[in-house]
Amino acid sequence: MSKKKAVIWDGNVRDAALTILLAVDEKQAYSNLLLHKTIEKYNISAKDRGLLTELTYGTLQYKLTLDYYLEPYVRGKLDTWVRWLLRLALYQIAYLDKIPDHAAVNEAVEIAKHRARHRGVSATVNGILRSILREGLRETTAIKDPAVRISVETSHPEWLVRRYIEGFGIEATEDMLIENNLPPLQTVRVNSIKADTRGGLEALWDEKFSVRRSENIPECLHVLEGQPARSNAFAEGIITIQDESSMLPAYALDVAPGMRVYDMCAAPGGKTTHIAEKMNNEGELIATDLHKHKIKLIQENADRLGLSIIKPQLLDGRKAQEQFEKQSFDRVLVDAPCSGLGVIRRKPDIKYTKSESDFASLHAIQLDLLDSAYELLKPQGKMVYSTCTIDKMENNGTVEAFLAKHPDMKLSPVSNAPEAAQELRDSGMMQVFPQDFNSDGFFVASFVKQG
Repeated sequence: MSKKKAVIWDGNVRDAALTILLAVDEKQAYSNLLLHKTIEKYNISAKDRGLLTELTYGTLQYKLTLDYYLEPYVRGKLDTWVRWLLRLALYQIAYLDKIPDHAAVNEAVEIAKHRARHRGVSATVNGILRSILREGLRETTAIKDPAVRISVETSHPEWLVRRYIEGFGIEATEDMLIENNLPPLQTVRVNSIKADTRGGLEALWDEKFSVRRSENIPECLHVLEGQPARSNAFAEGIITIQDESSMLPAYALDVAPGMRVYDMCAAPGGKTTHIAEKMNNEGELIATDLHKHKIKLIQENADRLGLSIIKPQLLDGRKAQEQFEKQSFDRVLVDAPCSGLGVIRRKPDIKYTKSESDFASLHAIQLDLLDSAYELLKPQGKMVYSTCTIDKMENNGTVEAFLAKHPDMKLSPVSNAPEAAQELRDSGMMQVFPQDFNSDGFFVASFVKQG
């Protein structure tokens, strides 16, 4: 079969989605970044942006399920772009009620005609899709192995499903993986330096946003309609974009005005700025990151929110003790690099690019960062370890290994944590699943250094 053409066909939304999906597959590009670039480059209209996002994320999220539906109808080898075109059309047939089945098929056939140099490709696409329409989608009830069935139904790799079942049981695993395929809730944090929660609500209501208070975290708001990043409230620093579960580390750190605090892996600065607000913008907050281009993001966020105590620096956290005096910080946050398995609903391509070998190397980096943070922490100081993953090796395993190496470090219950974070209040450690807060999967552990 012939090679695909690279240019999007006449601004066609489905062809644009196909181009993004191919880039994600072939170049390991990030779907969220490609979506933004495609919308800007091809000037996708406002009314088509939602459809483009739905088609791109939806087809990625359900790739394994769609392949299961396609399998009985595919004979021989298909070019990569043709397989993605079939997945794209089948996603519309299987999951989108507002798009007629015949329209999804016709659009796919037209794209095939445009991209291929001979009619055989469009005939193949037409034949496969119309056969599925006639015979219906393949049932999953015949799959006897629960891990295989959950893998197919939720479109997560089988190795990952088995890993989760071993760690959390079948029911919790199934709930979590179903939640991963649902759209993420938009959440913002009210900047307490400029407004209270009521003030943040009113600022967004004045701009006609549909928004409500969170029941979990006092300064968190749920935005039901609208794009808060384009609001005046955002531009003026009254609110900032942050997932709800990632607001927990600032509570766990238990800071106070006047402290010296270190955020070791700070970019783009969501947790950093939250900590500064909890410090009432009084004291010293050093925020480092390994990547030069991300330091600018930290400073931009601090400036927009009116937070002057944040000092961004380029630094590998594993070498921080070469830069700073030992036992010189009251608090240290280690929001460590991780597999990111808690944010699959926002970045569905993650679940297909990760492998089991990744966990061991990440575990080693996480421990190195914690060891470095330990050296910088004062006696009686507190340290928080957090990740946006739900993997036990990266979370519980890293905590256990760190405590075994440093017997003077103890888990520290967080009495000031929100009531919704009861595990954090009781034990000093908490795993948040996507189904808990309707947010990202997240992990937090709080330690105190005994003097």
